Amino acid sequence: MQITFYGHASLGIKIADITILVDPFISGNPKASHIDIESLEADYILVTHAHQDHILDVEAIAKRTGAVIVSNFEIATYFDKLGLENHPMNHGGQWDFEFGNVKYVNAIHTSSFPDGSYGGQPGGFVIEGEHKTIYIAGDTALTMDMKLIPMFTTLDLAILPIGDNFTMGVDEAILASDFVQCDKVLGYHFDTFGYIEIDHEDAKRKFFDKNKDLMLLEIGESIEL
Repeated sequence: MQITFYGHASLGIKIADITILVDPFISGNPKASHIDIESLEADYILVTHAHQDHILDVEAIAKRTGAVIVSNFEIATYFDKLGLENHPMNHGGQWDFEFGNVKYVNAIHTSSFPDGSYGGQPGGFVIEGEHKTIYIAGDTALTMDMKLIPMFTTLDLAILPIGDNFTMGVDEAILASDFVQCDKVLGYHFDTFGYIEIDHEDAKRKFFDKNKDLMLLEIGESIEL
C-alpha cells in the first residue's frame, strides 16, 4: 500500500492497481500549487464530510476519471444528482470493494456543503486491504468511539488530524493513537492556514516521548506500508 500526501487532508492511496483519493482539496490550496489535479488518477474518491476543504476537487476529478465517490448517504446523493458514480455508506456499515473492505466510522465534527446545505454526519474510514489496514480519521475531535476500532481490526497506520482549532490537536492525537492501539501515525490537517499551523519538531517530540512515531510528509511525498 502506497500513501501520498497532497496537502491538508488530501491523500492518494495505491492498493495493487487501484488508486483511491481521499478528500481532494488541492486546486484551492496554495501550498499544493505544484500538484496538477489533471494528472491525478482515481478509481475511487473517499469523502469524509462535505466541507469545501474536503470536496473542492471531487467533481472535476470524478468527471474526468469516472471514479466512484464513496461517502455518507447525503454526500453520495449530492454527487449522484450531478451524474457521478457513487456508493453511499453510513456509520458502522462496511463494504467489500475490489481493493479491500471499507468501514465508515464515527467522527465528531460538522458537515455542510459550501452553500450551507446539510452534508450528513461526518465520518472516517477504516480501509482493510489484503496486507495492510489503515484508519483515516477525517476531521474529528478525540472520541471514545475510537476504542471500538481495535475491537474489529488491527491497524498498521492511523492517519489523524493534528492541527487543533477545528479538530483535535497533537496531544489529543496521541491519546487517539492509544485508543486505536496504533503507534504509527501520519499527521494531516495542519499548516494549511493560520488557525492550524503547528510546530513540527515539537509535535514529533511529543509523539517520540510516548514511544510513538509521527510522520509529517511534504506535499507530494509518499510512504510505503
